[in-house]
Amino acid sequence: MKSVIYDLHRQLISGERTCREIVQEKQSLLAENEYQSVNLLLGESSLAAADQIDEKIKSGGFIGLLEGIPFGIKDVIHLQGCVTSGSSGFLKNYISPYTATAVQKLLDTGAIPVVKENCDSFGHGVTGKNSIFGAVCNAHDKSRVAGGSSSGSAVNVAKGYTAFSIGGDTGGAIPAGYNKIYSLKPTFGRVSRYGIMANCSATDGVGPMAASLEDIRILLNVMSGKDVHDQIAFATTAIPDDIFNVKEQITVGYYKRFLENKILDATIKSAFEKMLATISNHGIRVIPLDSFDTDAVVATALVLAMADASSLLARFDGTLYGARSNNKNVLEGYMITRSENLSDESKRRITGGIQALSHGYEEDVFPKAKIMKSRIVNALNEDFEKTDIILSPATVTLPPTIDQSLDDPFMEAFSAGFNLGGVPTLTAPLFTPTGIQVTANKNREGLILTFTNFLEEAE
Repeated sequence: MKSVIYDLHRQLISGERTCREIVQEKQSLLAENEYQSVNLLLGESSLAAADQIDEKIKSGGFIGLLEGIPFGIKDVIHLQGCVTSGSSGFLKNYISPYTATAVQKLLDTGAIPVVKENCDSFGHGVTGKNSIFGAVCNAHDKSRVAGGSSSGSAVNVAKGYTAFSIGGDTGGAIPAGYNKIYSLKPTFGRVSRYGIMANCSATDGVGPMAASLEDIRILLNVMSGKDVHDQIAFATTAIPDDIFNVKEQITVGYYKRFLENKILDATIKSAFEKMLATISNHGIRVIPLDSFDTDAVVATALVLAMADASSLLARFDGTLYGARSNNKNVLEGYMITRSENLSDESKRRITGGIQALSHGYEEDVFPKAKIMKSRIVNALNEDFEKTDIILSPATVTLPPTIDQSLDDPFMEAFSAGFNLGGVPTLTAPLFTPTGIQVTANKNREGLILTFTNFLEEAE
């Protein structure tokens, strides 16, 4: 698909449409949509910003590529002066006092935020159902889940309600896969995490969701780089616009255990195997890899995520900010406030995390999970000595129905290891019904984009 950003930019500079017309169109689509992808429309502020762009164009001023382009923000990412709810009852009236670094970099280019997007509460979930605003419906079938936790962001991009969206990624590629869009989880630290409600500090990331590879490249370049507010963030080199024309001999790997796993849908497996055959027919060397045990990876990710949830959500007790229940004593207030305002999934994660960190377990469970995480990192390093790219299915199943689906951690079985390893992974709507994951070693996002462009041409 051609670049949405370039197309809208062309319309603006040619005078085909005004920025106000473009923003109003997106606002109308967002307001009328039946997918429950919206938490808050940024009506007045986005129109005011659009008018400024129109005045600049009218006066003959130069506008940048992203100037005037409407985008969405997952509602766990802060935007100063507007509600950032995290799709939780705790923060439904919470006004952000600051803006996330990744969003601020986009604002500095002149891009216009038009919506805060629905998601699983505090990012806890893989279905998009755990939200006080209701379950997000799949962009292609409203009876099915959109995936989580960046469900609303994926749907808005898929339906064209936003030019692109900014999501938070902790565990996987499910929303992009289920809604057939592109989504990039950058190298851990390439994009600042400052301003995102932390889900699991060991794997949290911020990344772009878009309808084309070129849009992903543009957005990644803008969002990347050092940040004084995030010690993990590091300096980066921009990915050039001719990256898609680069041709180089590479080796592609895939994990045998992924394809042998009984949880993998037969349709997805068959389509993925046909893709491997197609790649081989193009003269690319494809090799099988012996992956780490899937059960162990999921267990490791789950322990770390639950431990972080129990710690990070301890602040939500009704005393400093957010919802508060009026009760006879402080202890009763804590209990009722948390009981009324935390989702069932958040409660489950907190309970599991408390147990993992409690006396008798803190030296047995959590340290072992950290050791396992280190082993996963080492295993990935060894794999990337044998291969340049690792391909895998984006999801283990086709989108389940909203009524039947459960937040099963094994839905992220094929992405959890990559997230624990901190390596970049692009979800692309290619070959299988729910897309594929294209993964490379750290700081090799350029190679990922180059190879995915080849896959687009080969499909």
